[in-house]
Amino acid sequence: MLQKVLSFTRRCIEDYDMIAPNDRIAAGVSGGKDSLTMLLALANLKRFYPVPFELEAVTLDMGFEGMDFSPITVLCDELGIHHTVIKTQLKEIIFDVRREENPCSLCAKMRRGALHDAAISIGCNKCALGHHHDDAVETLMLSLFYEGRIGCFRPVTYLDRKNITLIRPMLYTPERLIRSLANGYPLPVIKNPCPADGNSKRQKMKDLVKMLDKQNPGLRERLFGAMQRLPLEGWEKTDIRR
Repeated sequence: MLQKVLSFTRRCIEDYDMIAPNDRIAAGVSGGKDSLTMLLALANLKRFYPVPFELEAVTLDMGFEGMDFSPITVLCDELGIHHTVIKTQLKEIIFDVRREENPCSLCAKMRRGALHDAAISIGCNKCALGHHHDDAVETLMLSLFYEGRIGCFRPVTYLDRKNITLIRPMLYTPERLIRSLANGYPLPVIKNPCPADGNSKRQKMKDLVKMLDKQNPGLRERLFGAMQRLPLEGWEKTDIRR
């Protein structure tokens, strides 16, 4: 199972030239199955990849009570990766102070900003996010349904204001494979305590895409391929093979 994930990860990295020699990459690790699988994949890739790079793990403590990230630290120790936990007040700001009715968009922006700052503070020039194949398809559909446009996040994004590059090395990896790896490894998955978890537009779109894909087998792959064939801005392959 891990070999399949590594194969998808390496091909994605090379198609979009995500890693350059001596990059220092901060892997954003929330404790969910996606980010933990990404961490495991990058840690194993680092051992044999022809381009040398350094890897750090960064976890944002949102401020929810009872969150224990020590199992992630244990995994990082086993993988030989330093783990940094950053305490934030995001939960208090979003849910207690602002009392957002639709908190997901604001939360995502604030988490990304905090993660970028954390990555820079530990000397990283790149930040790896755990978005996978299904996430990209669902984001495309969310843009179509709720914004009336064809759009999705990019595989690689350079933030000139902060001088840091975001990479998404899991974009070729289907969620079903991630789920199988997380169950079989096993990875120390931490349940998301967010009150909005499972009750968002993204979850509704996930359910819709699942239903449509069942009725039209291969739909996810065709939608993902359409973004590359257009291509959407930032989705042009560099296809650098090493």
